[in-house]
Amino acid sequence: MNVMLTCTGRRSYSVEIFKEAVGDRSLVFACDSSSDAPALQKADKAFIVPRVDQEDYVDTLLAICDDHQIGLLIPALEPELLVLAANRARFLAIGTVPLVSTPEIIATCFDKLAAQNFLSDCGLLVPHTFDSLAAARTAVSRGDIAFPLVVKPRHGVSSIGMHCPEDDEELELFYRLAKKQIKHSFLAQLSGTDSQRNILIQEQLLGEEYGMDVVNDLNGNYVCTFVKRKIRMRAGNTDQAVTVRDDRLEKIGQIIGEKLGHIGLLDCDAFITKHGCYVIDMNARIGGGYPFAHIAGANLPAALIAWASGQPPDPAWFNIEPNVAASRFEGLLVTNRKSPETACSTIEQTVARLSPKSIQDRCERGTRPIAA
Repeated sequence: MNVMLTCTGRRSYSVEIFKEAVGDRSLVFACDSSSDAPALQKADKAFIVPRVDQEDYVDTLLAICDDHQIGLLIPALEPELLVLAANRARFLAIGTVPLVSTPEIIATCFDKLAAQNFLSDCGLLVPHTFDSLAAARTAVSRGDIAFPLVVKPRHGVSSIGMHCPEDDEELELFYRLAKKQIKHSFLAQLSGTDSQRNILIQEQLLGEEYGMDVVNDLNGNYVCTFVKRKIRMRAGNTDQAVTVRDDRLEKIGQIIGEKLGHIGLLDCDAFITKHGCYVIDMNARIGGGYPFAHIAGANLPAALIAWASGQPPDPAWFNIEPNVAASRFEGLLVTNRKSPETACSTIEQTVARLSPKSIQDRCERGTRPIAA
């Protein structure tokens, strides 16, 4: 089964582990909007595609998937999840399984306030969260929360616009700064129309931070949870971590996986404090923390390919060795050795690909589309 990874950027490791999973039987494709994205050099074939926010992004992906018999599409970034979820049926119609959950699940995870409400409804601990400066100040005056606090975008990624004020003066300053940072970044298009409630203020948790990879199959059934204790962070990403066995966090992962019913991997962040285990974030994609589970024995790429092929995965792929400490490291890669192909697709071409006659022809050739 051919696989394609989108928005690969610097994620060379992701391309490499999927190439290991397909072996000599299939190919791994990669695409990005930038021709010098390092990960493109690792793929069997690479494409330059429009940016996620451009109208022809999905049509271009459909064209690549159809032309190269892509069986599994792996998205990388939150901004593309919503548009891919809305077009999931179009990919299934040409025989491509996109690793993306329903639009409702994606929206719940991307909206950090909605995610907090979901987690609370599951009976899980979450930090006190406020969607206005006035509400946070009232909570401080009542003694419900205390400085330092956390200011962050309601719809955010990679710690953009995240600050930790230590007093009321800094709270005012960072609240206004976060709004400006949203306005001048790609988050402006993702934050919705409610500009008065696009910043969250939370209590700051003191304790150890953990990452959880909550794995469901392609039907949304819970499978397992990989747990890592974070040792060091860099720009919102896990830079160093160690795998652990923790029954409490694995049970929390099971509750989330069964209640949410997401597809594939859900990247969650949690804190263990003296008051209990708190879940602070959910991202419905393969996150930057998964490689720490992979290096300890997990093999999610192989499992995803097996599921998409209608085959049972090896149970060993869901086991990790505890106490495996790993760290990211710097490296260089020549980015102009292979020239990626510029991909494009017109609306007329896309309509033709999904016409009844086109689908019938593929069925007769033995490439039957997958039912939605």
